[in-house]
Amino acid sequence: MVLLLFSSSFRVTIFLSFFFFLCNGFSYPTSSLFNTHHHRHHLAKHNYKDALTKSILFFEGQRSGKLPSNQRMSWRKDSGLSDGSALHVDLVGGYYDAGDNIKFGFPMAFTTTMLSWSVIEFGGLMKSELQNAKIAIRWATDYLLKATSHPDTIYVQVGDANKDHSCWERPEDMDTVRSVFKVDKNTPGSDVAAETAAALAAAAIVFRKSDPSYSKVLLKRAIRVFAFADKYRGTYSAGLKPDVCPFYCSYSGYQDELLWGAAWLQKATKNLKYLNYIKINGQILGAAEYDNTFGWDNKHAGARILLTKAFLVQNVKTLHEYKGHADNFICSVIPGAPFSSTQYTPGGLLFKMADANMQYVTSTSFLLLTYAKYLTSAKTVVHCGGSVYTPGRLRSIAKRQVDYLLGDNPLRMSYMVGYGPKFPRRIHHRGSSLPCVASHPAKIQCHQGFAIMNSQSPNPNFLVGAVVGGPDQHDRFPDERSDYEQSEPATYINAPLVGALAYFVHAYGQL
Repeated sequence: MVLLLFSSSFRVTIFLSFFFFLCNGFSYPTSSLFNTHHHRHHLAKHNYKDALTKSILFFEGQRSGKLPSNQRMSWRKDSGLSDGSALHVDLVGGYYDAGDNIKFGFPMAFTTTMLSWSVIEFGGLMKSELQNAKIAIRWATDYLLKATSHPDTIYVQVGDANKDHSCWERPEDMDTVRSVFKVDKNTPGSDVAAETAAALAAAAIVFRKSDPSYSKVLLKRAIRVFAFADKYRGTYSAGLKPDVCPFYCSYSGYQDELLWGAAWLQKATKNLKYLNYIKINGQILGAAEYDNTFGWDNKHAGARILLTKAFLVQNVKTLHEYKGHADNFICSVIPGAPFSSTQYTPGGLLFKMADANMQYVTSTSFLLLTYAKYLTSAKTVVHCGGSVYTPGRLRSIAKRQVDYLLGDNPLRMSYMVGYGPKFPRRIHHRGSSLPCVASHPAKIQCHQGFAIMNSQSPNPNFLVGAVVGGPDQHDRFPDERSDYEQSEPATYINAPLVGALAYFVHAYGQL
C-alpha cells in the first residue's frame, strides 16, 4: 500500500526493478554479464567473441513452442503450444520475428537462410559457438519442415497481427486468436515459397557432415518447395494482403526469391538443372536490375554474390556476368566510389530507411565480408567504373559498420543489448518489457501491459544479444519503448551479423 504514495510511473519503476532480479538472477551481476570491455585483444577495440556469443544467444529469446531443458534465456517459458490447431496441423515451434507474438514465415525463412549462410562461410571460425549457431538454425528448420509438410501448401503465418498488436502481453500469456494463413495452388506465394526453399537448401549444406540424414530431408523438401514456388507464380501478399500487409508485404515481387532459391539449390545439389534454370531465367528474374538494398524483401544482391562465387571460385563460366552484377551492388555502397548511392549518417552508419535500419547495416556488412572472401580466393578485385577496390577495402567498410553497432558512434552506445556498458534499456519487445513468469505467475491481460509499455522504466528482462533498429539518419537514438522503428529487435537483423562477427573474431585473434 505504501507504493500508492508515489506516482504511477514511479510505482512501475519499483515494480520492474524488483522483477529484474527475479527474472535475470542474482548470480549474474550486471557488471560481469554486460561489461565486456575488460579482456580485449590488443589489436581490437571490441570483444567480437563476446558479441558473437550474445548475437546467437538472442535467438533463444525469440523461440516459440516447448522450450528445451538447456534453454539459456531462462526468463522465457513455453508458448504457442497449440499453434496450427485452427487448421488441424502441427505448427508448434519456430521464432517470433521481433517484439510481437506472431510467427511470420517470410522473414523467418530469410533469417534461416542468412544464419545458414553465416555458418557456411564463417562457421569454421566460430569454434565453440558453431554448435549454438546450428541449434539456432535447427529450431527454425524443424518448424519450416512442419510448415511445408503438405505438398503444394506452405503455412506462412500463425497469429492475427492486427489483433496481436492491439495487446501488450507476454508470449506465455498469449490469448489472441492464432489464425493460420497458407499459400497453395489457388493462392500462390512464390516469394515466401522460394525463400523457404532457399532456407531449407542452405541449412542442408550446414548439416551435411554433422547430420547427413537430416540434411537429406531438408534438401528433398527444398527441391519440392522450389518446384511449387516456380510452378504456381504470384506474390503471397496479393492473396493474403489484409493479414501480411503492411507487416511483411512482398514489395519487390517474387522474381528475386526465385533467383535466390535457384542459386541456393544449385549450390546445395550441384544439379545442372538449376544452373540451366538460372541461365535461362536470370535476366527475367532481375539479375541485372539496379537495386542496392538486401534484406528480407529483396534478395537480388545476395543472389548475385552467391552466384559470383560459383564463377570466381568454382569456375562456372556460364555465370561470368554475375561478377559485374555483384560489383555494381558493392560499388553502390562504397563511400565515394563511382556509382555510389548509399547514404551514411554523420557518424558513419550506412542508412537505408528509418524503420529497422540496422538490418541493412548487418546484411550489407555480411555481403561485403563474404564477397571479399570470394575475391581473395580468386585473387581479383572490384571494378567501379575506372576505380578499383580491394577485398581489404570491403572488409574495412564492414568493420566500420560493425564497430559503430558495437559502440563506436556519437552516442558511445552499443546497439546490442547486453554488450558494453551502455546499450538500449527500453527495447520494443513484449516479453523483455514485462515481468517474467517466474516472478509474476499471474496472467498479464491483453491491455494491462500497456501501462508498462508506455512507462520510462527499463525492461526487467535482458534480451541479451538483441540488436535494435538503431539510430536515425542524424545518429540520434531516444531509447523509447514505443518507438518500434528504432527500438525493436528482429531475427533478420541478427542473422547476418553472426557471420560478420565470426569473421572479426578470427581476424583479431579472439579465438
